[in-house]
Order: sequence, then structure tokens, then C-alpha cells
Amino acid sequence: MALGGISRSLQMLLGQIQRCRLIVSTNHTTRCLSQAASQPQPGAHENETVNPTFVNRNPRNLEQMALAVKDRGWKTTWPHRQFYHRLIFTRTQHHVIAEVFSSSSVFPVISCSTREWVIKRELASTNCVAACQAVGEVLARRCQQAGITRMVYRAIPWTYRSDAVQSFRAAIKGGGIILSEPRRKYVGT
Repeated sequence: MALGGISRSLQMLLGQIQRCRLIVSTNHTTRCLSQAASQPQPGAHENETVNPTFVNRNPRNLEQMALAVKDRGWKTTWPHRQFYHRLIFTRTQHHVIAEVFSSSSVFPVISCSTREWVIKRELASTNCVAACQAVGEVLARRCQQAGITRMVYRAIPWTYRSDAVQSFRAAIKGGGIILSEPRRKYVGT
């Protein structure tokens, strides 16, 4: 009985010694044989080549560079259609709504309202000046997350001077959104 226990422990000891030798020899050989890999130097012509079948995966790239086409529409239409993104701010008796529309869509791209429970539960009233400021801050954050940093906002002239509209605009601008778009650049052909 004792002889069997000794032989098993001797086998385990020999196995551990062999593993240690293997690890030491592997580390030793890898240290000795490792060398710095030579990096091939790229040629000047390789950096400037463009794939002939290039597909732009960022559809807003031309908008950000002010090269995308803006729909001109008729001069008599109001509101004008010359924008990439347009901000519409609406106050009703009970709620404050802010929506960002794309020029090619009739449905809002991004929206924020005091009808949303997350915003509504933090406010005492859903149509006060503080509600307008809260909606502006949340909408600015959502626009930043979506990558929209510039948009057109034209308030109706007789509502522009109200405290609610001013606090909404200040919150949007404080969130890093610019409320005007760059003039379209025309590239000569």
C-alpha cells in the first residue's frame, strides 16, 4: 500500500519537473531566437492610391463639408427647404415638443418632448420655462450622440422674445449645437 502511494507521488513529482524544464527551455529559446521584425517602408505612391470602387459609408459626410445638395424649392414657399436639418420647437397648453427634421424626410429624425416619462417626472410643470430648458438640454445631447451638430432654427418672429424660447435656445447652444448651417460650397467642374 505504501509502495503504491510512493510511486504515485514520485510520478507526479517527475511530471512537474518535466513541465518546469519545458517552460524554462521554451522561454530560453524564445528569448534567444526572438528578433525585431523588419517593417517594410511604404512607398509614396502607395499612400495616395484610392480604391476605384470606393463607397462612402458616411452619408452625412457631404453635409458636414457643406457639399451636399440642398433642395432650393420655390421662393414663395414658407418655410424654406434649403437645409440639411431643421429644428422645430412647439409649445402647446400642456407640453413642450422639439423635433429635428431632415430635408428628405417628413418624419422627425430626433425628437424630445415633455410627454416622455423620463423628462416629465423630473419637472413640476410640463409647459413652463424650466421644461423648455430641460427639453433643450436633452435634445442637444441626443443630437450630439447622433452626430448632428448644425441645424437651422427659425423661430416665429412674434414668439422669439419669450423667455421660454430664449431658454430653449440657450440650452441648445450650451449643449454644443450650432443653430445655423454653413453656406453651400459650389465646386467647379
